[in-house]
Amino acid sequence: MSDKKESSMWGGRFKEATDAFVAEFTSSIQFDQRLALQDIQGSLAHAEMLTKAKVLTQDELSQIQKGLGEIKEEVLSGHAEWSIELEDIHMNIEKRLTDKIGITGKKLHTGRSRNDQVATDIRLYVRDEIDEIATLITRLQKALAEQAEKHADVIMPGFTHLQTAQPVTFGHHLLAWYEMIERDFGRLQDCRTRLNQSPLGAAALAGTTYPIDRELTAKLLGFEKPTNNSLDSVSDRDFAIEFNAFASILMMHLSRFSEELILWTSAQFDFIDLPDRFCTGSSIMPQKKNPDVPELIRGKSGRVFGHLTSLLVLMKSQPLAYNKDNQEDKEPLFDCIDTIKNCLLAFADMMPAITPKAENMLAAAKKGFATATDLADYLVVKNIPFRDAHEIVGSSVVYAIEQQKDLSELSLDELRQFSDAIEQDVFEILTLEGSVQARDHLGGTAPKQVVFQAKKAQENLQKR
Repeated sequence: MSDKKESSMWGGRFKEATDAFVAEFTSSIQFDQRLALQDIQGSLAHAEMLTKAKVLTQDELSQIQKGLGEIKEEVLSGHAEWSIELEDIHMNIEKRLTDKIGITGKKLHTGRSRNDQVATDIRLYVRDEIDEIATLITRLQKALAEQAEKHADVIMPGFTHLQTAQPVTFGHHLLAWYEMIERDFGRLQDCRTRLNQSPLGAAALAGTTYPIDRELTAKLLGFEKPTNNSLDSVSDRDFAIEFNAFASILMMHLSRFSEELILWTSAQFDFIDLPDRFCTGSSIMPQKKNPDVPELIRGKSGRVFGHLTSLLVLMKSQPLAYNKDNQEDKEPLFDCIDTIKNCLLAFADMMPAITPKAENMLAAAKKGFATATDLADYLVVKNIPFRDAHEIVGSSVVYAIEQQKDLSELSLDELRQFSDAIEQDVFEILTLEGSVQARDHLGGTAPKQVVFQAKKAQENLQKR
């Protein structure tokens, strides 16, 4: 231990200085400095409330506002300096304020604790980030809806078990992605609603003896209301866990999108063209064009899943109220935010640039007897029970495989050997175009429905 007593802002109780390693080990300023603007925002609201409660004078409030305004400018300009010895963003800003305005700066912490201060800062920070993320999600959805409308009649194979199932349209496929992201947007807004309560005023854990007005500080900070219980207020990190849960589901969806893009750019599928700016090459194989952006996004999903697990494990054994463990909430939360913002930005840039290779998609849809179900439905309309129709079509598929033909390429006589109910009109539904056009209902793949849903999606996005 050093024999020099440190100049901390809580050192009155201690007879010796903190060990240098311990000081660095327990410091959070290395990462919580990104909360600087929110910390200043919370302090300004707290100072205004203390003034109305007559704990501070109007002159002291003016000094605090001026000093915090100058510190904010230092932060925004990148000139702020942070000290590990002062542990965290709260004590760094308080010390800087005291250096600027003197003893009045020491009065700012009246009626609050770092416990409710950090809880407030994180909520403000996550709320700001949620609003930015919502904008990125909306941008991605807009690109999906526009591409869906543009390619509403491009036919491609729909898959189950990665086997050709039924023909769909590329626009319909894109709208499936849109719906996934729409649910993510809803979860994000739900998370925002629950976190938008102010813990400021809970102090260390039991509240404070000063005549504070928590309703006022909540209003000044844009919160819907104050939190109800001081113990829960300082120890709750549910909002961070919920955010990371949202982010994990979002990344699961982006990973699924990425997997399909990776497949579709391969020589075996060759369904889309992904511009060079979203790809890289090989150091040894000159012909390679690797879809690195979607591959990396697919990989980053595991990183975000891990952050969710970290927060759950962090909180699972903590007794009430605040514990130092909670310092570990910020890095997984911050990295999760940075990661999903980058992934959403990449996807929002990439999606409008994707071009479907319609001829290749159509050729692929012709493989695998994609209209077999249409033939079964046709027979059902002819009063043949579905199970019997299923067997008839299965037999016709076996025959077509032997003849190396698609069902649509069989003659009427060849088809009629399996059922007398088959007539000339069967060829209207055995074509890929006829198959997708027939699914003209809400949620169906018919081009008319795809255009309707894409336009509706764009209208809804404009209302946000």
